[in-house]
Amino acid sequence: MPRGVLSVIGERADAGFPTRDLPNSDAPVVLSKGRALEIGFDGDFAKALDAARAVGAGLDINVVPAEKRRKKLLIADMDSTVIGCECLDELADMAGLRPKIAAITERAMRGEIEFEAALRQRVAMLKDLPLAALERTWRERVRLDPGARALVATMKRHGAKTLLVSGGFTYFTARVAAEAGFDEHQANILLDDGNALTGEVAEPILGREAKLGALERATAALGIDFADTLAVGDGANDLAMIARAGLGVAYHAKPIVAEAAAARIDHYDLTALLYLQGYHDGEIVRG
Repeated sequence: MPRGVLSVIGERADAGFPTRDLPNSDAPVVLSKGRALEIGFDGDFAKALDAARAVGAGLDINVVPAEKRRKKLLIADMDSTVIGCECLDELADMAGLRPKIAAITERAMRGEIEFEAALRQRVAMLKDLPLAALERTWRERVRLDPGARALVATMKRHGAKTLLVSGGFTYFTARVAAEAGFDEHQANILLDDGNALTGEVAEPILGREAKLGALERATAALGIDFADTLAVGDGANDLAMIARAGLGVAYHAKPIVAEAAAARIDHYDLTALLYLQGYHDGEIVRG
């Protein structure tokens, strides 16, 4: 039976976490004092996870395979994952259309409507929005989520490739990728006439299957196995890449994603993705 690792992350995580449901368990290893620990064990992963979550309310508890813990490729969603907002909704706010457009965004992220059609519909509503609104949104609304720089910098220091792949727009991914330190970025292209948005987006649209394709291409280019990859996101258009990655993480995600992902982070920040890989505080690059 494969060796597993129980990961416990949160402000109340400590070395006293119960191990009675973890056969042949190791002594707990503290990765971050009072914030993250892990326990190696043999046995049924699902049973161990259910037992641990039953006594660990308010903590991010996951079970990951002990083999190939540290990933060689990070592929991350942007909106509501690496940054704390949905850029399209913020643009809608500039146009006075936030409630209408945000409602469509929410349905698309929950998987209730097709992403590509929803994107075209929302972008069309932004026709004639001055380009200055994009710059203002970037300056005033877009902020990296806590732990984003540390996640990217630490994985890069240990040899990983990092890729930001978004169903949003290159105007923002280019800036977010530079600020967070990603090696590359991919997203959709908003079309404009030099002064304002035309209400159109370049085809083909980067959605669920395109994100999966980006993961597959990067994995092949690096000559690595899917077991060596980590994908993280929050919405339905992230499901395919999360399912294919060696470690797929639902990050503060919509229910459809949280239920499907192998791992989920509901409480802690992006540093949790490093603890899931077995990094301890002394190895994490802070900046």
